[in-house]
Amino acid sequence: MLQLELIELCKANNRKAQMQLYRKYCDGMFCVAMRFLKNQDDAEDVLQESFIKAFQRLEQFSGQVTFGAWLKRIVVNGCIDFLKSKHQRTIELDEGYMHVSEDEDWQVETEVHLDEVKKSIESLPEKYKYVVQLFLIEGYDHAEISEILNISETASRTRLLRGKGMLKELLKELNYGTGS
Repeated sequence: MLQLELIELCKANNRKAQMQLYRKYCDGMFCVAMRFLKNQDDAEDVLQESFIKAFQRLEQFSGQVTFGAWLKRIVVNGCIDFLKSKHQRTIELDEGYMHVSEDEDWQVETEVHLDEVKKSIESLPEKYKYVVQLFLIEGYDHAEISEILNISETASRTRLLRGKGMLKELLKELNYGTGS
């Protein structure tokens, strides 16, 4: 059965088709949720809520992007909302006035393992962590990040640049054992 046919059956509230669609995407979306939440129970909860939300809003799915990409955005937003509700101490800074230079250099001078990078991303301040994770790990561009986080593209670029700088420093400290 083609994916579009499956989605049409889901829109018609066909439970068998919904289970089939759920089974097709649940493992991948669970991995996405785990990258954000680092807790299996929380990831499962957000995943379930995301699928419920997706099925409730299936009429909004236009097919302009793949169903997986559409669902992933729902999961990512669910994770971010969960983390925000858990921390509820977000302080916004108007970064729209700042000049951002494009810096595509993601080189780290020493050999670094992926686990070290992921762990270092986790220790970044929240507003930088989300942008860096969405850009590096999830592969979103600045336009998508600005929509997901409800910030301007300029703020996304600024936060990425600053987050990247912090990440480089953290990785240098890990490898050289020095602090600034």
